[in-house]
Amino acid sequence: MVHSHQTTQTSPQSNINQRAAAGRGRSGRAGGQRVRGHHQARPSASESLVTMPIEALPAGRAMETPMHPKRVRVLEPVVENPRSEMWGSNASSPARRDQETPPVPSPALYVECGPSSGASTPTTERPASLSHVSKEARRELIPSSSSSTRPLRDEEILTLLNYGSEEESEEEEDEETMQRLTVPHSTRMWLDEEDEEVERGEERIPPLPRDNINIEQPPQPLRLSTSTSPTALSPSVALGPTNKFMFEWRTAPMPAIEPDLRREPFSQISGPKVSFATPYDAFIAIWDREIMESIVEETNIYAQQLATVMLETGTIRPHSWITRWQDTDVNELYTYFAIILAMGVFIKSCLTEYWCTAQDVFYTPGFSAQMSYDRFRLLSRCLHFSNNTACDLAMLTRRQVMLYKIQPLIDHLNKKFAELYNLGQNLAVDESLTMWKGWLDINQFIPQKAATVGIKTYEVCESQSGYLWRFEVHAGHDISASQDDPISGTVPALVLRLLNGLEHKGHTIWMDNFYNSPALARELKTRGFDCVGTLRTNRQFVPYEVTSLTKRDMTVGQVMGCTSGDVDILVWKDKGRVAFISTYHGLASVTFEERLKPTVAYDYNICMGGVDRKDQQLAVYPIERRRTKVWYKRFFRRLLNASVLNSHILHQNQSFSHRKFRTVLITELLSAHRTQPPSTLTPTHVHCPAQYGLTKSGKSDRLRRQCAVCSRRTHTYCKACNVAMCIFTCYETYHTTHRHFTGH
Repeated sequence: MVHSHQTTQTSPQSNINQRAAAGRGRSGRAGGQRVRGHHQARPSASESLVTMPIEALPAGRAMETPMHPKRVRVLEPVVENPRSEMWGSNASSPARRDQETPPVPSPALYVECGPSSGASTPTTERPASLSHVSKEARRELIPSSSSSTRPLRDEEILTLLNYGSEEESEEEEDEETMQRLTVPHSTRMWLDEEDEEVERGEERIPPLPRDNINIEQPPQPLRLSTSTSPTALSPSVALGPTNKFMFEWRTAPMPAIEPDLRREPFSQISGPKVSFATPYDAFIAIWDREIMESIVEETNIYAQQLATVMLETGTIRPHSWITRWQDTDVNELYTYFAIILAMGVFIKSCLTEYWCTAQDVFYTPGFSAQMSYDRFRLLSRCLHFSNNTACDLAMLTRRQVMLYKIQPLIDHLNKKFAELYNLGQNLAVDESLTMWKGWLDINQFIPQKAATVGIKTYEVCESQSGYLWRFEVHAGHDISASQDDPISGTVPALVLRLLNGLEHKGHTIWMDNFYNSPALARELKTRGFDCVGTLRTNRQFVPYEVTSLTKRDMTVGQVMGCTSGDVDILVWKDKGRVAFISTYHGLASVTFEERLKPTVAYDYNICMGGVDRKDQQLAVYPIERRRTKVWYKRFFRRLLNASVLNSHILHQNQSFSHRKFRTVLITELLSAHRTQPPSTLTPTHVHCPAQYGLTKSGKSDRLRRQCAVCSRRTHTYCKACNVAMCIFTCYETYHTTHRHFTGH
């Protein structure tokens, strides 16, 4: 026996409205989010928000253009019966000839030209009917609409044929047939009083003659909606709230105001502020002589400090590596930079392989010609950027102490990157990760990044080129900010610090859901920015109708949108539920790869990858991959790598690829700063055996050391190599097998 149970099914939209009604009475922590300061209720929309299919959105246009658009592969048409064409059966078959499509009549049948001129200028006379044309020809001439299956009438065909060429009339059009232009509220503030009266309908504007139309348009022309029933905005209705952080959410109007009218105007010329003739000039503009002299001074001071500590602790020996140190200079430091950059172009697995003298296919004699292996290791060991004795822990915060070793380079590069380049309109704010697997208090774990774990930096990059304009290293958060201001949190304060100096220039900031919130979007709008990106629906000031919306409440292809005047929120169900926030997009859709998607999603995929584009270009030249025990020296190599990419963008030479730019830069650095490197060998350069000295005067016992080949204790060694070895059995073996690793 089958029992029938009567169940009551509720639609997803009714579930949304029920949860929204229940959420209007809640206060305190709404949607699982902690509200700063006093408890506040999560806002609700003044109108009921409904989900709709994306096909119901008005057709819009994408605001951004991808650098490398995808090309659709077009396949050639498939021949159904190639054998019949091969033997020519189609041409000789009378049945085929009868089934051929009737010829399309020429347009000359419907157009008469003037008798006094040979030109094909049509007259105003039109044919009265199309009775002399066959029905098949009329169907081929004007195909029927896909939504209607009936054939077109003669009057409809005449209307389509003569569309746009109606007879000119000197009478004015009827006032009822004229569509009233709707001026947005954001444009009314620039109108005079007389213009406002005209807009209210107190005076009718006569139509302008076509001869007086000025075809010169501004860069962003005024686009008005072509809908038959536009939504007119009353001058008394304000688009924004009176309070800065009071959001009055309502259903987004359709058709929406054109994005060009809502977007901040941008008129700045992007690109380098100074032209550079060579890659060397662009690199020297960033790494100028001032910062190089500072690094040289700190490196020499640090080498002396190391020697002093080793003397005090008794760990220094006559043949210790610090005893071979000689003070460096600017020219040698530039050469050192060039060798590091060359290691990113010619990648080898081991550092000693660059100085290997074996005559094989992997031989690279250029490294040993510029600097010896021992000198390169000495510079790498003593490289320093900040004086340790000047660090006063009592005067520094925890974050300043952590970044004290690298802070001079961070300040210098941030200053140079901002001074040398004018950014474009679209900017991406995102985080980057420098791999560091050792123990470090500021290490971060980001599984979406290629490095996964390492030193995180927050960066502002140009979306199109990937130019790094400003960055900040993550070293903890400042908790001294006010708790009452919605934008005083850690993330909003970080974004405002990164964008300092770019206010009121019309830049559009693209961010992911880690940064975005309605409060930050409104704050950026008041500072002359536009803000677009994904959104976490549990953020403060997000309406409860959006927060309570789940995957079960929507089907694939459905959208829900609301606006508070200057900030729009859109929720779209594609493979999953994703929410967007924008200050100018509104609700519109665009066709991409034969499917509809919101315009804000299409533009976001184009402009958000500025930081990722930079990381992809740097990953090809991994100069920071070399093993080191000091984290700030690896991060220095990361900054050096990013500065070379910025130099390539500053060079602005299309004939130079990224790889060619690096090779030319390395060559120019070595030729401009070629000097004889300081010798790191002992005064005796001839390989000859010798004996260690006596242990005590008057005794015959000599000092013994372990042989480098057979590990037996011996009292003989090589003067040039300063390595203990047996003279008769191991001396020749050592110099034939280990000679190419000594760097001599």
